[in-house]
Amino acid sequence: MTPRFRDHRAVLRIVNIEVRYHDVILVIRGASMEVPSGRIVCLLGANGAGKTTTLKAISGLLNYEEGKISDGYVEFEGKRINGLNPEIITQMGIFQIMEGRRVLEHLTAEENLKAGAIASGGHTRKRLETVYGYFPRLVDFRKMTAGYLSGGEQEQLVIGRAPMASPKLMLMDEPSLGLSPIMAKDTFEIIRRINEAESIGVLLVEQNAKMALETASYGYVMENGRIVLDGSSDKLRENEDIREFYLGLSELGSRKSYRDVKHYKRRKR
Repeated sequence: MTPRFRDHRAVLRIVNIEVRYHDVILVIRGASMEVPSGRIVCLLGANGAGKTTTLKAISGLLNYEEGKISDGYVEFEGKRINGLNPEIITQMGIFQIMEGRRVLEHLTAEENLKAGAIASGGHTRKRLETVYGYFPRLVDFRKMTAGYLSGGEQEQLVIGRAPMASPKLMLMDEPSLGLSPIMAKDTFEIIRRINEAESIGVLLVEQNAKMALETASYGYVMENGRIVLDGSSDKLRENEDIREFYLGLSELGSRKSYRDVKHYKRRKR
């Protein structure tokens, strides 16, 4: 059954998709979600829930990993994009920022940014000025080899490549991973600025549920390849299960211990 969506102007719709690897291993099990145009939506879940696989199903990177959408479909601006090559999907306006700060290590920071503009077909100088406005620290490092930048600077660099491509939708995989709390907070603030200034939709996969829900307007929770909960960020923050097992708070507002969380996971299994 096709799900009823909240927003008819959604830039992205995922409709009851199943994803299999090697035609055998079922990873995503009938997941549906949407990203309204110009909005930030987060996808929460534990490690192994299927979040990154969902992003790859959208961007076409499954094609390189012996994976495929075996049922359902992905729709971008009203057009189905199942099975298209990642290059074509990027040219259509979807840009994935992968986990792990995938910089081109032997190129300079500015050359890395210019590489992001290849899909947009020009306007490199104007886009560079815009990106340096978001990331003023990168101006000082623009001639430095990217591999020598700090982790936080590399994260800014890979995020900065996205607006260079003038995308309509950014897929972001764990942008806070390995960053200090201050750097993570700054990074999410920049994500909000890019979203507001350029009306770029964002699908954000993030382990830091607190920061993700503060940034996004809507969220989905994935467990074992299924969407088990969704709602506005305010609604999810007030949900007892989200507070206890993703925000780490008990009913009394005290932080749950690791032993409690482990007990919950065993009970669930």
